[in-house]
Amino acid sequence: MPTGPEYQRLRILRELVRGRKALLTVVVLLSIISTVCNLAMPLIVARLIGAVQAHTPVLWPVVWMTASALGAAVSAAASGYLLARGGERMVHGLRTRIMGHVLRLPLHQVRTHGTGNLVTRVTADSAQLRSIVDLGILQLPISGLTTVATIVIMGYLDWVLLLATLAGFSVAGLIIGVVIKGLRRSYAAHQSALGVLAHRFTTALDALPTVKAYRAETAMTERLAEASETTSVAALRSNLLNSALNPAMGLGQQIALVAVIAAGGARYASGVLSVADFAAFLLYLMQLVAPVFVIAIGLGQLQAGLSARKRFDEVLSLSTEESADPAASPTAVSSPSGPAVRFEGVDFAYDDQSVLRGATFTVPSRGLTAVVGESGTGKSTALALIERFVTPAGGRVKVLGRDTTDWTLSGLRARITYVDQAFTLLTDTLRANLTVGHRVAPSDEALFAVLETVGLSEAVQNLPQGIDTVIGEAVDLSGGQRQRVALARALLADTEIVLFDEPTSQLDSINERSLRTVVERLAAERAVVMVTHRMSVAGHADHVVFMHGGQVPAEGTHQELLDGCPPYQALVAGERPSLTANSAVPAGQA
Repeated sequence: MPTGPEYQRLRILRELVRGRKALLTVVVLLSIISTVCNLAMPLIVARLIGAVQAHTPVLWPVVWMTASALGAAVSAAASGYLLARGGERMVHGLRTRIMGHVLRLPLHQVRTHGTGNLVTRVTADSAQLRSIVDLGILQLPISGLTTVATIVIMGYLDWVLLLATLAGFSVAGLIIGVVIKGLRRSYAAHQSALGVLAHRFTTALDALPTVKAYRAETAMTERLAEASETTSVAALRSNLLNSALNPAMGLGQQIALVAVIAAGGARYASGVLSVADFAAFLLYLMQLVAPVFVIAIGLGQLQAGLSARKRFDEVLSLSTEESADPAASPTAVSSPSGPAVRFEGVDFAYDDQSVLRGATFTVPSRGLTAVVGESGTGKSTALALIERFVTPAGGRVKVLGRDTTDWTLSGLRARITYVDQAFTLLTDTLRANLTVGHRVAPSDEALFAVLETVGLSEAVQNLPQGIDTVIGEAVDLSGGQRQRVALARALLADTEIVLFDEPTSQLDSINERSLRTVVERLAAERAVVMVTHRMSVAGHADHVVFMHGGQVPAEGTHQELLDGCPPYQALVAGERPSLTANSAVPAGQA
């Protein structure tokens, strides 16, 4: 299992106790009170039987019985509720912790594990952790204490009957021991299969328009059914093992009961055992079943919680992006200088597939730089390297005169605005979408001024709650409106560099004009880098970076590349570029 720096294994007890020592002290005291009341009950019954036989008043034995019963019930209910409250707060804290950790993981780690699988950690696995709290923290120790105390009292009443009891329950113990060994593996397999199912269903929902367009609902359902079948098979194995626990306990109890009645009758007939003590022993035998059953069932369910903890550990042990950050220093936040972006012989590969090979180019500190080339040439990867979503295998990427690895992630990304191809918005209020990343939220006047620039002011005012309307749920925006919100967000960001990843691929002519207006406004004061397939954008750009086969054969103005780079000429003409030794132009010398 990979381990991130300074990672420590998840300690459930420590997480539960943190900030809740007083609460847990009360829970333990209430549990002990409940246990003592339950243990006292058979002895009080024995006194009641003795009083009846001696024809003496039974008032006080009845009062003590009532008090013990009420004390056991009230203290058990109170301790259960308080423990559940503490457990839920702990699980809430762990959910928050793992969600925050996942959001800070490198993108490739998230994609490797799958979104659905990670969502399962927050939902099903976190619920399973409650079994450790409910059972492992209190119920199992209290049940163990109750079992030991009960056995001691039963031995005090009659050691022969105790031996008969233990012989009966030893049969159940053998069966339970075999079952427990297989439960952790079966729970781990079930939770893993559940994660796969969740991931596949999540991706299917993300692709639902495509599924419907190709009438693939039936085929997709069949694929999901296969994953569901795997999950069910794993669950059935766990259920099969669990189903053996209850009958095993029942068998042990029945054997013990027969043995105790037979031996008890003989000992009563011989005068060694009184009726009151025999009745008390039988009551303890009946009481013994509950804590032993909790131990048996609890050990089984505890395996699910331990398996969930292991899956939490697997995610929490992954190194976050911040773990690779340089130590903060005054130079890391000083005013930068130099070009906006500089690639120097950059190599990069996804797994074993090379994407960039010695890429070298420069993005000026002002104006629009168009990054053009055929699909698969590494254009979007270049943006990912600038944002440090990934790091180069060789060479250097400099942003504002400094190597990206010398920036803290926070410092680097605070200098960059990123607009992806899908113009992604959050499922949140429109205001939150416009101001995401802002430490100080702009005023409503500033927000509506920007919305007016992209032609959205009137549409936003007509929303149910205006700018505070939650989008992406009951109310949503059209595709064009969502694109304009993303552009407005870019205008509001106070950064030196703005990255656009294929923003024109899904735009109509109206929204493309809106984009052009925004880009011109941004490029007047900042460096705008736009990955695009549209050569019309390159024609209006101040600087063009031509990428081909993971390399940068040439960069310069659109006209310079037309005059001196035949592969670029072919791309503009709608032909497939062919890079040869004679056609390559050194970057920056077109």
